[in-house]
Amino acid sequence: MSKRTIVAMPGDGIGKIVLEECIRLLDAAGFEADYVNGDIGWDFWCKEGNPLPARTIELLEKHKIGLFGAITSKPKDKAEAELAPELRNKGLVYFSPIVTMRQRFKMDICMRPCKAFKGNPLNFIRRTADGGFEEPLVDTMVFRQNTEGLYGGVEWSNAPDIVWDAMMTHKNFEKNFSGHPRNEVFISTRILTKKYSERILRAAFDYAKERNLKGITVCEKPNVIRETSGMILKLAQDIAKKDYPEISVWDTNIDAQMMWLTKNPEDYNVVVSTNMFGDILSDGFAGLVGGLGFASSAQFGESGVAVFEPTHGSAPKYADYEIPIVNPIAMFLSACMMLDYIGEKELSQKIQNAIATVIKEGKVRTYDMMKLRGSQDVIHKGAASTKQMTDAVIAKL
Repeated sequence: MSKRTIVAMPGDGIGKIVLEECIRLLDAAGFEADYVNGDIGWDFWCKEGNPLPARTIELLEKHKIGLFGAITSKPKDKAEAELAPELRNKGLVYFSPIVTMRQRFKMDICMRPCKAFKGNPLNFIRRTADGGFEEPLVDTMVFRQNTEGLYGGVEWSNAPDIVWDAMMTHKNFEKNFSGHPRNEVFISTRILTKKYSERILRAAFDYAKERNLKGITVCEKPNVIRETSGMILKLAQDIAKKDYPEISVWDTNIDAQMMWLTKNPEDYNVVVSTNMFGDILSDGFAGLVGGLGFASSAQFGESGVAVFEPTHGSAPKYADYEIPIVNPIAMFLSACMMLDYIGEKELSQKIQNAIATVIKEGKVRTYDMMKLRGSQDVIHKGAASTKQMTDAVIAKL
């Protein structure tokens, strides 16, 4: 395969640390690529009033593949306060560069694997009837619709007349909210389309079919959110009947599903959900396989642009430690998803095998794997630094 150009977007905080180590691992594994830096994150909001500059969008449009670290986001008032003085009071509004990037490039399909590694002391265990313990094999792929739903960005405070009048045509709105002052009513929408609901469902069906899995689970709330959740469940059933008769469609409610995570997580191999519910669900499953230090993701869609990132945040309190302590494995696994996406499956498996060996041996563990509170002194308690974990994985290649 020809040498690729990857847009490397460190972002904020520990994103810069884990991405640097990830590129070092990819180089050691023999992946040949040129990396171009993409500016994104809080620093660019503060300095330029734009956390996703046009120059970064242009790089993604050109090269198509991005590796991303993490970003910092803050509430509206703090975002305004941290702008450069010359940019304040100019009507600039902070927006999530990740959400914007997803919508700009129509990266509607998000895959979040939650797979336990043998030997990880953070893996979920449960008590058996005889008083013992067992460790179920958790191996779940969460398919999260990435561009619609509650994250669609269609919101109002003190809604304009045209919006208010439209909302008043619904009897429940008129009954429950019309008595409140308009400037005290805040509206967020949950909008789904059949097109993009079908796309995420078919991605899940194809994944299950390729692996000879028996079914997919649609995790929503159709008993209450009847129009949107009801639509995606019915659509899944229709698609299965027509095109995937060998694959069953199971459905769970998001609230009950979170409880079942700690009862029988091994029963759920493929789960499909809309944006907010998928976000909650993937974090819940991640907690069963070691937490956000092991949570990776891929997002892609019709535009051909794909971005791969760990799902953890920027953790700014750890970013300035003299010796970085954060777990880089989620970033490594995100890079493996990138390699799978571009056809470098053997190289991806090689890196995953090296990660699995390090975890199983248990000789090198970051502070989270040792169940320590994150602080600089964890190094003196035997925890591996970020660099040492990378070195250990490289040594197993």
